[in-house]
Amino acid sequence: MPVRDLGRLLRPRTVAVIGGDPAERAIRQSDRLGFEGEIWPVHPTRSHMAGRRVYPSLEDLPGAPDAAFVAVNRRLTIEIVRHLAEMGCGGAVLYASGFAEAGEEGARLQEQLVGEHRMPLIGPNCYGTINAVVGAALWPDVQGCRRVRSGPALISQSGNISLNLTMNRRGIDFSQVVSLGNQSSVTTEDCLEHFATRPEVTAVGIHAESIVDPIAFGRAALACRDTRTPVVVLKTGRSKQAERITSSHTAALAAPADAYDALFERYGVVAAESIPDFMTTLGLLDTIGPIPGNRLVSLSCSGGEAALVADRSVHYPVAFPAFGSQHRDRIAATLPQLVTITNPLDYHTFIWGDEPALERCFTEVVTGPVDAAMLVIDWPSEGNDDTDWWPTLRAFATAADRVGRAGVVVSGLPESLPGRIRAFVIEQGLGIAHSIDEALGGLAAAAAYGRWMESQRPRLHLPARAPAGPVRTLDEPTGKAILAAQGIRVPKGVVVDAQPEGRPGAHPDHLGFPLVAKAVGPAHKSRSGGVVTGIRDSGELGMAVRRLGKGDRPVLIEEQVTGAVAELLVSVSHRPPIGVVVTLGAGGTMVEWLADTTTLLVPVTRSDLRRALGRLRIGRMVEHRTGGPDPEPIYQVVDRLTNLLADLPDVVEVEINPLILTDDGAWAADALISVTPEGGQPS
Repeated sequence: MPVRDLGRLLRPRTVAVIGGDPAERAIRQSDRLGFEGEIWPVHPTRSHMAGRRVYPSLEDLPGAPDAAFVAVNRRLTIEIVRHLAEMGCGGAVLYASGFAEAGEEGARLQEQLVGEHRMPLIGPNCYGTINAVVGAALWPDVQGCRRVRSGPALISQSGNISLNLTMNRRGIDFSQVVSLGNQSSVTTEDCLEHFATRPEVTAVGIHAESIVDPIAFGRAALACRDTRTPVVVLKTGRSKQAERITSSHTAALAAPADAYDALFERYGVVAAESIPDFMTTLGLLDTIGPIPGNRLVSLSCSGGEAALVADRSVHYPVAFPAFGSQHRDRIAATLPQLVTITNPLDYHTFIWGDEPALERCFTEVVTGPVDAAMLVIDWPSEGNDDTDWWPTLRAFATAADRVGRAGVVVSGLPESLPGRIRAFVIEQGLGIAHSIDEALGGLAAAAAYGRWMESQRPRLHLPARAPAGPVRTLDEPTGKAILAAQGIRVPKGVVVDAQPEGRPGAHPDHLGFPLVAKAVGPAHKSRSGGVVTGIRDSGELGMAVRRLGKGDRPVLIEEQVTGAVAELLVSVSHRPPIGVVVTLGAGGTMVEWLADTTTLLVPVTRSDLRRALGRLRIGRMVEHRTGGPDPEPIYQVVDRLTNLLADLPDVVEVEINPLILTDDGAWAADALISVTPEGGQPS
């Protein structure tokens, strides 16, 4: 059942606070933020809380509150929520635990909690909400927010993580914080869609253990795109996946996180791997915003720092292009002849402290064809004279502003940027990074988001179907018949029975040598010795069929694909809860050793496929050997596999390994199709 609008709950003017000590702490947090609305404490026996008159019951309140903070036991919470909904309350934050996170009984209580009403509920089992713009904190603990006019919003499934992030000393002041807890009613997707339309929200950071509704998440992310509100996600944990298909290479290679990465890539959501990366990226997208590309320049007065930037840059999708001859000459004219003009640039200490000279140098550097500039500088510790550091910082701010270039101040150590320096940097419209790696990762993310914003309108993806029961794998001949019916090229072949000892093998007249013989049955035939390749005559064929057919197993005989340019793995599978995904990578017998794969969300365009191939070592090899990026044969296979999953509802996964690329197209040399028990046969 859809929830109502979140406006009253997340931007309240009247707040009812129900309960004892946690409720009183919530009042004090709103007071600390300077909330100018009305707070109505409710408790049956107390007369005053946090200097306010207490109402003995909900019936005694002067009206229906915009928001309620409910901090009572779980069974009483159910009763109070029902009463609040009947009153017309705008929404409630539920502090109590012991619901769905506590087992079957708790899950039943949570169902009663949600009931039939449509009042939005944050939680249960959560810390609640903070609106630092109006000063409302429905929050029963300490928090580090301060009143702001605008800033990033934070959505978190962890109360403790959200609390800790509000305490950051990175200059990131959140405008809104929501700790969701069990998401019984209001979800991450609901909050994201709400924040997309709020003018005071400059970016959205999400900590998520799972995405409840990937389709709704995609729509909310597109709403953020329409309002140019960047979204950064720190994804932790693993959602419950469909039963893994242990016979497929894809299952061994593709971690559950790959599907989430594909979801985030589809909708321009920036994924972070750690809390520092998350906060740096969110801070950069809030201050400097997206940048059009990944061409960077670095400024430092130390060759060691310049070398560190160069060394670490190889781990990130960023570039430090060499200065062109004319650009280099202009920079050289601002520096002594002893300085070597390279990017990253060590401008030395010859002009240290000379602000006009530093301005001239920095302006010439950032005027070139770059997308963002880094100033690497560590500030003196407290008690030391920092007079000579200020000219460098001011000169960088002036140069970035004069040229209109995104600028980031980078320290080697987090403790080397004091609070007053961070405040000055942010006031100048510059970004902050507390290490070289954070700067490179954050700028790479800002560039990726900038390129995505300029790309074509993304497509909503297809929802995944969870398997309806145990999954089984079709044998290779059956699987290839299904592929052939979809227009995917498979080698000509025939299934034969085992040959008696001493009897020569019968050579099917319509097949030409060389041939391949495979035992019908084992999923990984090469591992179990169930395949013989390069069969050149009838004698070799007979020996191969007798060996592979022991135990009266049937044997598949096929023409061997020759002239291979490359061998790929291509898989299309349902990956609940995210959707239908394509796994693409290096294939063949070394597939799991190479582990060269990438994942995309269906539907896949030719442009998507071209970019994916560019991320793979095997993709670069294919481009080198074929003389250019031509994904068309691979695209046709992916498109037909996607249609196959749509046409056959009981198919869970289709994997081709290897898909052999030759000069005249692509061949499915081996295939696994996994189905639920009732289906999967071609019609």
